[in-house]
Amino acid sequence: MIRLYFIFCLTIISQVARSQSSGALVLPGDFPDPSVVKIGDAYWATATTSNWAPVFPILQSTDLFHWESKGQVFTKLPDWADYYFWAPEISYDNGRIYVYYSAHKKNGNLCLAVASADKPEGPYTDHGPLMCQAAGSIDGFPMRDETGKLYLIWKEDGNSVKQPTPIWAIQMKEDRTGFIGEPVELFRNDADWEGNLVEGVSMIREGDYYYAFYAGAGCCGRECTYAVGIARSKKLLGPWEKYDKNPVLDESGDWKCPGHGTPVKHNGKNFFLYHAYNKTSDVYAGRQGLLQEFRFTSDGWIAFVNTAQAESPLPKEIVDDFTDADLGAEWQWSVFDSAQPVVRNGKLDLAANNTTGGAFVGFKSLTDSYQAEVKILLKGSSATAGLGLIGDDKNMVRVLITKDKLVLSKVDNGKDIILGENVFKPSETIFLRMAVKNGAQISFAYSGDGKNYQPLNDQPIDGKFLPPWDRAVRIGLISKGSSAQKAIFEKFVLRNE
Repeated sequence: MIRLYFIFCLTIISQVARSQSSGALVLPGDFPDPSVVKIGDAYWATATTSNWAPVFPILQSTDLFHWESKGQVFTKLPDWADYYFWAPEISYDNGRIYVYYSAHKKNGNLCLAVASADKPEGPYTDHGPLMCQAAGSIDGFPMRDETGKLYLIWKEDGNSVKQPTPIWAIQMKEDRTGFIGEPVELFRNDADWEGNLVEGVSMIREGDYYYAFYAGAGCCGRECTYAVGIARSKKLLGPWEKYDKNPVLDESGDWKCPGHGTPVKHNGKNFFLYHAYNKTSDVYAGRQGLLQEFRFTSDGWIAFVNTAQAESPLPKEIVDDFTDADLGAEWQWSVFDSAQPVVRNGKLDLAANNTTGGAFVGFKSLTDSYQAEVKILLKGSSATAGLGLIGDDKNMVRVLITKDKLVLSKVDNGKDIILGENVFKPSETIFLRMAVKNGAQISFAYSGDGKNYQPLNDQPIDGKFLPPWDRAVRIGLISKGSSAQKAIFEKFVLRNE
């Protein structure tokens, strides 16, 4: 069971501002491209998982500020796709739930697909790929035109081949199995601030206009330049007009590179759920979910309202003693590892593999400085067990327990580099601790009783190389060996500073 200890206090201040307004953090940690829809009295959200499984979290809220995990769209990968599970858009239409999403097609490129369910928490049935352009097709969003016809809006991923990025619309069959007619281009990246792309379009209709929220410039990584623009049209298929005051959301306060979100109403007010990087935790905690109010202006455009927080929603301590029937929704593993972790009798059994990185489950980092501790049962573990900070399958910093040694190493682009070894006297259990400062300075220690720790490295290991371009790092529990072997973990504690 995962236990969270934190105080959450939120104050909304009404202050209209362009480009300098700031949102409230509501989804701490790596939640890129968040999407939200209201169904009955509740709100349901999801977000990009990229190369982490299970694919696409399902979250529920009654007020848009406090969220609870309710599962995932896919616990088993769709048969047609292999990685880059991006930009799910959750929607509700005629009593059924639809999640439009992007993924990399096996032996192909990025495609748009859709899954559906009778209820938001699933189970979901995948209907496979719908749109697969040569340059890639991503960021699907459903919208009905002024006559009620259903359309799919999406981005052609031209920037991946050094081409423009058109935003397209095409009429969709009501059963979501295909399209009617030919696609129509709505707009593309032709403003200076947009750089080499526009993407992540979501829409609402208000008064005489359709309004498109979209992102432009560079989405991800340390050099990101993302920002949010607005376009409007009296008809879904255009002509579309971009706001001359774009971008309407830009770097502000503690946050940078805002973008790719969904508008939604709550208690008569309009909000936008989107992602941004915290300037302190940056790429290490990833693109986090922010909520911001907006209003319609007298000249028919949109202005954002400062939505400030009195206190941080970050949990101070997270404890998982693995007593639930299933592994908590906060844990993830690689989409390239078919063996799923098993929880039973208060223990986590993690099947091993013989890849350089081994098998692992990861817990999202939420800030730039924290401590993680895990209790490992050496008696019963047949695999090499460990603890580390993980970027992806080929990039990690870790300590592994091998017979009577604790081995520090880093895996850099698939190459395993030994950094040090410490001899220890084996017993039935061992405790490992990892302390991270400033996102990337990593120190390890071990203990026989969970109280008195001995350091394993005098100088912090530099983990700046870890984060992939589109993901944050994870705190990883590691199991390395043959597929018949396993490592056993009994308790995990994360303390955020």
